[in-house]
Amino acid sequence: MYNEKGAELLKKVIQKNYEDIKLDNIYFDDNEFYYEFKINKQISENDFAFLEREIKALDKSICVKLLRISGVYYAGNVNNEMITRIVGKCFANQEELDKYIDFLADAKERDHRKIGQDLDLFCFSDYVGGGLPLYTPKGTIIKDELQREIEKVCRKYGFAKVSCPALADISLFETSGHAKKFNEELFRVKSPKGHSFVLKPVQCPHHTQIYASKLRSYKDLPIRYMESDKQYRAELQGAVGNSLSRVYAITVEDGHSFCRVDQVKDEVINMCNLIKDFYSRMGLWNDHWVSLSVRDYEHPEKYIGEKSDWDICEKMLEEISNELHLDAKRCEGEAALYGPKLDFMFKDALGREIQIPTVQLDFATPKRFGLFYIDENGEKQTPVMVHRAVLGSYERFLVLLLEQFKGVLPIWLSPVQVNIIPINMKYHDEYCKKIFDVLNEEEIRVSYDDSKENMGKKIRQSNLLKNPYTLIIGDNERDNNLVSYRKYGSDETYSMDLDEFIQFIKEEIKKR
Repeated sequence: MYNEKGAELLKKVIQKNYEDIKLDNIYFDDNEFYYEFKINKQISENDFAFLEREIKALDKSICVKLLRISGVYYAGNVNNEMITRIVGKCFANQEELDKYIDFLADAKERDHRKIGQDLDLFCFSDYVGGGLPLYTPKGTIIKDELQREIEKVCRKYGFAKVSCPALADISLFETSGHAKKFNEELFRVKSPKGHSFVLKPVQCPHHTQIYASKLRSYKDLPIRYMESDKQYRAELQGAVGNSLSRVYAITVEDGHSFCRVDQVKDEVINMCNLIKDFYSRMGLWNDHWVSLSVRDYEHPEKYIGEKSDWDICEKMLEEISNELHLDAKRCEGEAALYGPKLDFMFKDALGREIQIPTVQLDFATPKRFGLFYIDENGEKQTPVMVHRAVLGSYERFLVLLLEQFKGVLPIWLSPVQVNIIPINMKYHDEYCKKIFDVLNEEEIRVSYDDSKENMGKKIRQSNLLKNPYTLIIGDNERDNNLVSYRKYGSDETYSMDLDEFIQFIKEEIKKR
C-alpha cells in the first residue's frame, strides 16, 4: 500500500515541477516502486532531496526514500527509446526510514565494487569492454586459492579435473539443444580464414565428448569430471557494467557425473554432501533453503527429453530431498533445459536471495549425443548425466564472499597474509628484508611496506587493506630474532620468536 502511494506521489511531483512529460508509467510491489518517464530536462540523484521534500509536502503521513535513477528502454523493449526511471521505497514512519538509511549505509560499505577497488582486486577497462573483468595480482590470488580449495574438496568426492577449449563448433550446441534455447546469448566467432566457432556458453557438451572418447563399461561408472574455466554469455549490453554480478566472461566451476540409473540416487546425495561440506568450510552454510526446480507443465516445448524421463527424475529428487531432510520447496518452471534440479538458495549479507550451488538430473543429453556403456550382459545402455555446480560462478561467489565479510577474508584466502612494517627504515630495513625472504621461502604471502610514510600511517594503511597480520619491527625484534604482530581488528601487540611465528601462521592458514 505504501509503495503504491509513493509511486503516485512521485508522479504528481514530477508532473508538477517538469514540463512536457511523455511515455510515463508507474510500478510498485511490496519492496519498491518506480516512476519512469521521458522529459527533455536532465534529472540526477542531486535532485532527490528536492523531490523527497516535495513528496513530504504533498503528504506528511508518508516517508519516502528515493534510491536510484537509471535509463531504461520504454516497455522493456531494446528497440524503443530510452526513458528515465526513478526507484524509491516508502515507509510508515520516520523510525522505519532511519533504520533503512542505516541499512543503506551498511550496504554501501559491503558493496563488492567498493571493496574490490579499495583492496585492488579487480578492474574494468573501456578498451577491453564492459562486462569483462580483469583480475589484479591480489584478485587472482583469491580466485586461485578458491579454485584450489574447491578442487581439493571435489577430489574427496571422486571428481577428476579436465580441461576443454573455449571454442567449439556450433554443431556441439545444436546437438545439446543450447543453440536453439539460448541462440541470442551465444558469442559466434569467425575468422578471415573461414573459421566459424562458438565461445562456449556451458561446459557440459564438451564433457560428453571426453566421456565418448573411449568405450565405457558398467564397472567404470560413475565417471566424474570437474572443470573451472571461462564461459561466455551475450547478456544485454545495458545489463552489464563495472560489477562482477553480471558479466560476459564468467569463470565457472562445475562438474558432471556419468552414472547408471541405479547409481543416480547415491550420486545426487554425494553431490549434496559435497555442497554442504564446501559451504560449511566457507562459513556460509547457515542461512539457506532448497528449491526442487521442476518443469513448467503447461509448456513442455521449453525442454528437451522425454516426459517419462522427466517424471522419473522429478520423483528421484523429491525422494532425495525427503531422505536428506532438505525440505525442498517445489518451484514449477525453474527446471534446467534438460532436467529438474535441486537449487540451494542463500541469503547474502544484504538479505538478497542468491542461487549458486545446484544439482541437476539429465536423461536427455546422453541420448542426444548417443552416449553409452556396456552392461554386464554385453548390451549398450545409456548413462544418466548429473550436473552439479558447487562454487558456481567465481564472479558471483566473490560478490557473496566480499559482501558477507566486508572484505575481511580468512587468512588462507587473503592475498597478503602478513605485512611487515619497520619502525625506522634506516635501522630496521635489513632485518625486515630478512623476515620477508624467510616468510616468502615458507610460501607465506607477505608484503613489506618500505615506503617513506611514518609508521602510524603504515599501520592504518595495513588495516585499511585488511591484512590479517601486521608485523611491527624495531630494535628489540631485530636484536633478538623476534617479531611483534597485531591481528586485524585488534590493538593488542604480541611478540614471539621468528621461527615460532612461522609455525603459528602456518597453523592459522590450515584452518578453515
